[in-house]
Amino acid sequence: MKKTTLYNFNAGPAALPAEVLEAASQAITDFNGMGLSLLEIGHRTEPFIAVMEEARQLAKELLHLGEEHEVLFLHGGATTQFMQLPMNFLSADKKAAYTETGTWSVKAIAEAKHFGAVEIAGSSKADAFNNIPKTLSLSTDAAYLHITTNETIAGTQWHEIPYHSGVPLVADMSSDIFSRTMQFSAFDMIYAGAQKNMGAAGVTMVVLKKSWMASITNNPPSIMDYRNHLKEESMLNTPPVFAVYVAMLTLRWLKAQGGIAAIEKINDAKAALLYQTIDACPVYTAPVAKADRSKMNVVFTMQDAALEKKLLDECKQNGIYGIKGHRSVGGFRASLYNAVSLEATQVLSALLTDFALRHG
Repeated sequence: MKKTTLYNFNAGPAALPAEVLEAASQAITDFNGMGLSLLEIGHRTEPFIAVMEEARQLAKELLHLGEEHEVLFLHGGATTQFMQLPMNFLSADKKAAYTETGTWSVKAIAEAKHFGAVEIAGSSKADAFNNIPKTLSLSTDAAYLHITTNETIAGTQWHEIPYHSGVPLVADMSSDIFSRTMQFSAFDMIYAGAQKNMGAAGVTMVVLKKSWMASITNNPPSIMDYRNHLKEESMLNTPPVFAVYVAMLTLRWLKAQGGIAAIEKINDAKAALLYQTIDACPVYTAPVAKADRSKMNVVFTMQDAALEKKLLDECKQNGIYGIKGHRSVGGFRASLYNAVSLEATQVLSALLTDFALRHG
């Protein structure tokens, strides 16, 4: 029986390249011809240490980072970083600046408030998070400025990065890391869950500028102290072995595609096609300001809510999965992460156009 082609637009965990899935599957039963599964070898053995080091070095290479930055692979997802960041860099006598642009930045702000004062440098809350604030206001003595570069639920993305705010710059890049070129070396810290553009759920990449580490004056628990993780090269405790391996494979795949600049061109084409389709069909509405639309998470609604289930049913019948909007906002969301092909986007675009012609 011929396998039906499926098109995965899930928001995360999300699509992975076929080559990565094949290699990861093989490693579960026989890792590198050892006769042992990757899941049953020691994390401090040479074979896995080589995996960890390759993953870290590939990340630095792809992000064009020099000796001033280090890369860690840690447990806990980006949500843990909402807490770990201020636990290290914020205290009761300090304040940090945060931008408020959607669900994930709101969660980060809530966690930071447990450790010190938070000032909102810019917010789009009054506009239902349908844009990115264009003017920021923050204290020059803020411990850092935190931005969420892409909001997966709101469907917004920072296209003009505030590199020159005057204070250390921190970014949650969970949903657009490795998808577009940026001045990554200008960030003092970057963190990103792996399950969208970088691999499987279960590991988070953290990039830290070594000179910024000197500003840590707190005394967090050992497992939460970035300095300890840096010293032990992501081996302070047993790492999420399989997730790190999948991240390494995914970074290998990205390098083979030509790196971030090459994948960015494909991502731009995918996003342009889908937004053009939505804008051309009156049955759909894209609520995000055009200047701030995410190229990773295309959100849209329908003028007639009664048609939503029909569209979802037709998508399923055509092998299109994962476009139902987040439960908190409804509507639709198509995630166009690196492993989602232009062909898949063309299939979705054609279906949306055909549906609109029949129901418009």
